[in-house]
Amino acid sequence: MSGNTESETDLDAEPFDGDHAYRKVDVDEIADVPSPATHKKEVDEAVGATTFGFNVYEVAPGEEVPWGYHYHPEHEELFYVLEGTLHVKTPDGEYEVGADEAFFVPAGAPNFAYADDERVRFVAVGAPKEFDQAVIRETCPECGEATGRDYEVLEEGDEVVYVLHCAECGAEAKRFASGP
Repeated sequence: MSGNTESETDLDAEPFDGDHAYRKVDVDEIADVPSPATHKKEVDEAVGATTFGFNVYEVAPGEEVPWGYHYHPEHEELFYVLEGTLHVKTPDGEYEVGADEAFFVPAGAPNFAYADDERVRFVAVGAPKEFDQAVIRETCPECGEATGRDYEVLEEGDEVVYVLHCAECGAEAKRFASGP
């Protein structure tokens, strides 16, 4: 034997005995959550992950992800594109991230992602999950100031709707619900 290979008798010891909380899910069966994208599946919530976020997005042409130009003060993100080309705007310029490419966003780094003229499917992974809070900063369509956003969650019929408001003047800036 060489390196860190365990002997067969070591495999009988903890943590190799006992029950574990393994989970398998069909991502297509996970309910959509409110998002400006066509579909957002919170896989991390479906499996009970507690230390990282893992979302699968489907974004139609012209749609954005997630809620606007934002950053996470203490949370890193990694986007892995499955299909199409994801466009990511940053203060350093715009990046095009194609299928089988990954894009890393450090904590505190502003970004805004969208689909241009083709459908995009991608995975967004973020950690630490407990610091997922985003700071949104965009120009308000009403007052014209670059401000943050407050939001409220409304129930309209059978649908949950998120409404974003300008933190300065209170005007409605965006409204979205769960996928189609």
